[in-house]
Amino acid sequence: MTHVWIEVLLLSKLSRGPLHGYELRKEVEASTGRTLSNNSLYPTLRRFVDAGAVTRSAEEQEAKPPRHVYTITDVGRELLHDVLTDFPDEVARSEAEFLARVGNFGRLRPDERVRVVDTRDRAVAEELDRLGALALTQDDPWSRAVLQEVCARLVAERGWLARLRERAAAEPESATEQDT
Repeated sequence: MTHVWIEVLLLSKLSRGPLHGYELRKEVEASTGRTLSNNSLYPTLRRFVDAGAVTRSAEEQEAKPPRHVYTITDVGRELLHDVLTDFPDEVARSEAEFLARVGNFGRLRPDERVRVVDTRDRAVAEELDRLGALALTQDDPWSRAVLQEVCARLVAERGWLARLRERAAAEPESATEQDT
């Protein structure tokens, strides 16, 4: 199963220009710090090609087999926007899914950004409530310490989300992203 964050990252990188698989993998790693395996990359690209979101063409190389270059289509650009704005509560629990969307906020209208932030904030608040209640029931001081630390991190994230919400609402779409 492909994680949606992988789709977001691949389509957003391709929206900046055609890339071959290795370049695409390196671009994702450079912008996220995450290593993308070929087992995630190529099946996703194949699905995009089958769906008409991406085209694949062969680029000849001297003394090597041709390499495949991937180019996003209008369908792919539309799909990217839809995936960025479709952020159900169950997906919002994933930090990777949320951060992939934040990294592409320049593609969204302010109201769309705020909806994404609000959805993540609800997920974090629910997790904070759940783990906070668990921490209170722990007899083992080390388990309680871990849960309290995770809760402190969630409280810090909610503070960041509040600041992010303000910025998301205030900043217009990027001029370069509006044109794509």
